[in-house]
Amino acid sequence: MDRLSRLFQEKQQDILNIYFTAGYPNLQDTETIIHSLEKSGVDLIEIGMPYSDPMADGPTIQESGDAALANGMTLEILFDQITAVRKKSDVPLIMMGYFNQMMQYGELRFLKKCKEVGVDGLILPDLPLEVYETEYKALFEEMGLHIIFLITPQTPDARIHKIDSLSSPFIYMVSNAAITGAKVGISDTQISYFERIQKMGLQNPRLIGFGISNYKTYRTACDYSSGAIIGSAFIKALKDAGNLEERIEDFVSSVKGTALHATNTTD
Repeated sequence: MDRLSRLFQEKQQDILNIYFTAGYPNLQDTETIIHSLEKSGVDLIEIGMPYSDPMADGPTIQESGDAALANGMTLEILFDQITAVRKKSDVPLIMMGYFNQMMQYGELRFLKKCKEVGVDGLILPDLPLEVYETEYKALFEEMGLHIIFLITPQTPDARIHKIDSLSSPFIYMVSNAAITGAKVGISDTQISYFERIQKMGLQNPRLIGFGISNYKTYRTACDYSSGAIIGSAFIKALKDAGNLEERIEDFVSSVKGTALHATNTTD
């Protein structure tokens, strides 16, 4: 069984997925960040492929992407870094980026490289569902790569069910219509959305992202799904002064509620 499937089979609740931008704060920080997140008890790590024209990313993630590109991050460097990570780590890794990056690299070449270096799945928000199903689904399956699609409060029920049939091993549940990092806290309207999706009887578990930044929002997300995805708040923590590994450990502890300042971390 592959790493991602095993995670969701063995753990159905309180899954913590942390996103970071590869090449940020420094070009060679990728390995340190992944190993430190795994050591701190993060279940799943989402590696952002920095891109000049992102979709839905707020200022924090946009700035980290710009900095990573200025640092010299490329897909080839990232693949080399993941190869090095896999010599020491078996933590599930997802790459998050854009279909255009995959096309520019060469679709088959890109997917083969992901398989070769040990990537477990991909999130490509601009890859149309229908295009994936008709042109790439068989190739993803041949390479043993998962594809994770997103749903939002505006996604029609019929499309949610379609996404449920194609996404694996989880659905990325966007908590609101805002950009990443734009909101703090979870509203009653969002709770109603979580409850509506909860009642749909989907075959895939969901992880809730966007606006999850601290212990309180993480716990709320876990009440209505299998776990949460945190991005902007973690990127901000990486900007702070001090030892990188210690900052990562402190951040994860605060989110999980194992630190005294658990409720004080903000998005």
